[in-house]
Amino acid sequence: MSQPARTPFVAALAGAPLPASGIAWLDEARRGNLEAFVAAGLPDTRVEAWKYTALRALAQRGFAAGDAQAASRPIDPALLALPGAGAPALVFVNGVFRQDLSLPDALPAGVSLQPLSGVLERDPEPLRFALARYYREAGDAFARLNAAFAGDGVVLRVEAGVRVAAPLRLVFVGAGAEGDLAWHVRNLVELGEDAELTLVEQHLGAGEQGHLGTQLGDFALHAGAKLHHAVLQQAGTGSSLFRRSHYRLDARAQAHLHALELGGALARHDLCAELVGDGAAFHTHGAFLPNGRQHMDTQLAIHHRAHDTVSSSTWRGVAGGRGRGVFRGAIVVAAGADGSDATLANKNLLLSPQAEIDTKPELEIYADEVKAAHGATVGQLDERALFYLRSRGIPGAQAHALLTAAFARVPFESLSHEALRNHVEQLLLAQLPG
Repeated sequence: MSQPARTPFVAALAGAPLPASGIAWLDEARRGNLEAFVAAGLPDTRVEAWKYTALRALAQRGFAAGDAQAASRPIDPALLALPGAGAPALVFVNGVFRQDLSLPDALPAGVSLQPLSGVLERDPEPLRFALARYYREAGDAFARLNAAFAGDGVVLRVEAGVRVAAPLRLVFVGAGAEGDLAWHVRNLVELGEDAELTLVEQHLGAGEQGHLGTQLGDFALHAGAKLHHAVLQQAGTGSSLFRRSHYRLDARAQAHLHALELGGALARHDLCAELVGDGAAFHTHGAFLPNGRQHMDTQLAIHHRAHDTVSSSTWRGVAGGRGRGVFRGAIVVAAGADGSDATLANKNLLLSPQAEIDTKPELEIYADEVKAAHGATVGQLDERALFYLRSRGIPGAQAHALLTAAFARVPFESLSHEALRNHVEQLLLAQLPG
């Protein structure tokens, strides 16, 4: 079987030098993942996971590998401000750690937070299982790229029993450069038994740029651990951002994810959760708001593999202009995972005739005594609700704005951090028309 012709995208990255770590197993994994990427190229719409996200335009672009000037790119401190969340613990610019913008020492006892580059220099062996992984599925192009090129990122560990009161914040900035470039970060987060953490992850854009960014994140929650994870994606308007987050939950562990997708010309987030311990719980709440010509794709896959596990997912999509949104929510209850309770709801709103949202809920059950439900809708604002507001003297445009805002903010009503919830609502209002 012949290999696909190399597109400019593949050709540019195929010839780029890999980061040299001097660690035999890591360098071997990087070479293997790059070879797999070059052999397969970018996935097309015949791959089920990419059915609604075409990469033809991206395939014709070339990106330089990395940013040699990332350590000195000027960043406006106001860009990094987040009300109520304190200063950022770690900041990365075009995939490179910026100590001058970070506060890595202001950490409570029992918490270790380091850039990946530093851990690889001092003690890489504990990371071998995660970083030596090969990605073999047909749609894994960007995971392969990340595994090949990521030389920096986050290594965060919370010791058993430690409960961190204040949120920790990680910021990833795509900054303007002399040309379009590709940057990659790799994040590893581990919570010990009965540990608790609130983690805020931001993706921001600074200046005009059309960069490609990839991120791989592994979240390991041991027995009884609890993670509150908020993701605010406001990437640059011309950028392409591909992320994959994998959560593994042991017995009684809980993860609560709130995600807001606002930025990027092309943005995709693959979310995968494996509930491998009895009584584990995974709750996701999110909204995506493509506007103009933005394309946003969220792929959610939750696997129940143990007894009495729970998952719930509430997602909203709002598309305006010629924006396009994609949402796939897949729940799999494995054989033997009796007592599982899974629900998923995705409601979507189209604000213009040219907007489009494709939604695909999936449910596979291989166990007995399971409670599960899923559903999805795509439509426009309720004319009866609009008529009611207008009959009470509210102008038409304001009535549209009020109903749209109320629709979009539903997933964030469960966000317990008040200042962060208020900030999210302000971001929503700024993105919505009217």
